[in-house]
Amino acid sequence: MTTIGFIRHGITAWNKEGREQGRLDIPLHQEGILAAQQLAQRLATEQWDAIFTSPLARALQTAEIIAQQYGNMPLRIDERLCEIATGLIEGTTEQERIAKWGVHWRNLELSIEPEQEIITRCQSFLDDVKRNFPTERILLVSHGDLLQRLFQLLGYSLPRVHNTSLTIIEQTKSENKLLLFNCMEY
Repeated sequence: MTTIGFIRHGITAWNKEGREQGRLDIPLHQEGILAAQQLAQRLATEQWDAIFTSPLARALQTAEIIAQQYGNMPLRIDERLCEIATGLIEGTTEQERIAKWGVHWRNLELSIEPEQEIITRCQSFLDDVKRNFPTERILLVSHGDLLQRLFQLLGYSLPRVHNTSLTIIEQTKSENKLLLFNCMEY
C-alpha cells in the first residue's frame, strides 16, 4: 500500500492579499516559512520515504524546509504538480476581476488551463506513484487547486485545504482511505 501525505505550500503575501497566483512564481511569506518549519519538525517524528514537489517557489521552498529535517531524503521536482495555470486572472484579486470582466467573469474564456489537461497530468502522477512506490510513504507538496483535483481522482470531494496543512490518504489495490484531513497541528 502507498501512503501519500498531501501538503499545501506555506502561505505567501499573495495568499494574504487574496491574489490569484496560478503559475506565477511567488515565494513564501515569512509566516509561511515559519509554518513550514513547524510542519517539518512534526513530520520529522514520522517515517516518510520521499518528497515530491511542484517546481514553483512557494511549494519548492516548503518541500526543501521539510526535506532538511530528514537529511538525505530524496526531493523530486515534478512539473505535473504545478498549480493550475489561471491565465489572465493571475495576479488579480476577486474585486479586480469583477471590475475588469464583470461578476460573471468565471463564464469567460480567460486562457485558464483546460480541465481535461489538469486531470490528465494529475492521473499520470498518481499512476506513477502507485506503480513505482507500491509500499512507500510519500510526501507531496503542491497547491490548493491542484490538490483538489488529486483528491477528486482518489474519490474524495473535500473542502479546500489550508496552507501548510497535511492530508493523508492510503492507497490499497481496492480502495483509498482518508486517514487525516487538513491537519495543522504542529
